[in-house]
Amino acid sequence: MTTVLDVAVVGAGINGATAALFLARGGMRVALLDRGQICRQASGVNAGTLTMQMTRRALIPFALEAHAMWASAAEWLGHDVGVVVCDGLSLAFTDGEAQLLSERVAARREAGAPIDLVDGKRAQAIEPGVSDKVLLAGHCKVDGYANAYLTGLAFRRALEREGVAIMENRPVTGADRAQGAWALLTPEGTIRAKRVVLAGGVWLEDMASWFGCAIPIKVLINQLAVTERMPVAMRTVLGIASGLLSLKQYPHGTVVIGGGWQGLGDRVAGPRAVIPENLVGNVRLACHAVPALERSRIVRAWLGLEAETADALPAVGALPGVEDVAMVGSIHSGYTSGLSIARHFARWLLGAPLHPGIAAFDPARLVVRPGAR
Repeated sequence: MTTVLDVAVVGAGINGATAALFLARGGMRVALLDRGQICRQASGVNAGTLTMQMTRRALIPFALEAHAMWASAAEWLGHDVGVVVCDGLSLAFTDGEAQLLSERVAARREAGAPIDLVDGKRAQAIEPGVSDKVLLAGHCKVDGYANAYLTGLAFRRALEREGVAIMENRPVTGADRAQGAWALLTPEGTIRAKRVVLAGGVWLEDMASWFGCAIPIKVLINQLAVTERMPVAMRTVLGIASGLLSLKQYPHGTVVIGGGWQGLGDRVAGPRAVIPENLVGNVRLACHAVPALERSRIVRAWLGLEAETADALPAVGALPGVEDVAMVGSIHSGYTSGLSIARHFARWLLGAPLHPGIAAFDPARLVVRPGAR
């Protein structure tokens, strides 16, 4: 490509697709590149949970904004993405979990999250399907989930309408700077742009290395499973204080089981294998939380990649010491707050002041200097 674009966004997950969309709506000529397809890598295998209960305190204001964006996706994105807005419960079954839950709820409430602590009986009144062994629960009315498959379709249509050059299955292997622009190197040729946005999630570490920056990114290989269709077992999004469980039942009856149970894989090879004992542990915990699940069967299990920085907060802003390169990525619980953060990021690139809360996510804090450990 000989044309010099205003910006090339590398990574077409939730963060990259959102940034590209709002940059195009702001008048920029934008290309969106991805090693796979739009919202089909880490974002495409995500459970799509939109919960305040497991969101980092610093991200709560953005999670609230993003929740409103998801709820109105048909208006600004132009297509329904299967968002279900419902109550959410984070459950505690032991004294230790109850203590942890109380501390986390207090911290999130200070940041503005509308979460209340309720006892086990109240939790059962809110969600009759939960176990009678619940001691304490965090209850949030601002919860829900999105459909990852429909999200990718909606973003594709919106990006096409705004004239974004979509370049799927187009891995970038490096970058050079010449004549005041960046040249992104791909097997199909060079893409030239005045600015580059890195939105690679788990691949952000490799992307930063193209520009001589070392930013370590931890890769989580989260295991998920889905049941066969079954009668209504829950109408809320459920989790557990330890973070090892997330549950939601889709309108057609299947239940998605997720949480912090890990599988095998890495950023190079991608997901490789489910760890059977971890899958069994996750399913047992799900049945402990919602006994009706004991009457259902698992029909599929898979792995989803999630990125995490050293402090578990996003990397958003200019790449230190590199002209005209910025990043927006590695947002833990990216579905929950990514839309809002990426929109603020795009406004900044378009000339607005950087949102004060996002300034705290400066990538410079994550750079490892040569010789440092």
